[in-house]
Amino acid sequence: MFFSPMLLQKTNEPFNDDSYITELKLDGIRLILSKFDNKVKLYTRHNNDVTAKFPELLTIDIPNGTVLDGEIIVSDSSGKPDFETMMSRFQSKRNNLENCTLSYVVFDVIQYKGKSVSRLLLMDRKQLLDEIITQDTSLVAKVKYIEGNGSAYFDLVRQQGLEGIVLKRKDSRYEVGKRSQSWLKVINYQYDDVMITGLRKGEFGLLLSFVDGKPAGLMEFMPPSERKILYNKKKVVTEDDKFTFIEPINCRVKYRNLTKAGFLRIPSFVQWK
Repeated sequence: MFFSPMLLQKTNEPFNDDSYITELKLDGIRLILSKFDNKVKLYTRHNNDVTAKFPELLTIDIPNGTVLDGEIIVSDSSGKPDFETMMSRFQSKRNNLENCTLSYVVFDVIQYKGKSVSRLLLMDRKQLLDEIITQDTSLVAKVKYIEGNGSAYFDLVRQQGLEGIVLKRKDSRYEVGKRSQSWLKVINYQYDDVMITGLRKGEFGLLLSFVDGKPAGLMEFMPPSERKILYNKKKVVTEDDKFTFIEPINCRVKYRNLTKAGFLRIPSFVQWK
């Protein structure tokens, strides 16, 4: 059974508030896990059935009529979530079980033994999770959290190069399918100066290079007002069937991290230089 998950709102800065808990933002794939009639089903947040992708999870020992919300991750050699390896496993037609350590990290419960628990307060649902998953393993575990202390936690996340944190109101209810101010995410963005070298034809996208000329990837996020400035600034050099190439324009961007190929992951425009 699928439930559309509760989504996070963005906030720019962490904060300290004891009416919130702070969790690590996991860099993986959101996954709804349900068990009915002794059969486990797995769904992405967009209601794609991916049960066959993760056979490791099909024997999870939870009661019938239970629906969990969590993130499926693959860890690298240092124990950090490795999004690229996770996506490689997810998109592969073969389940290379021996090549990666997969974990389902659970942070909420939506239904328990056939009854909705979404109206329970978050801390009551956390207590229920302790009863459902009595022992954490490398395959299935509950997300760790602390009370308040969002700023200090975020500082640690930044030092470790992790994705970010999530701040959740202790009294929040599970709002199925809604993006709620009760759950906030703070992303640990990286910043860099890059050059815009081309415009994608059709769907908006900008070719980027680092200042040393090496390719930096494609940027798809730029406010409409800044796009107008770009269109006025650009000086076309040449084009092909996919891109219009321009004289380089310097700007500052933010991004999640560098990919293994050395490109910016999910870059977005910050300001002109």
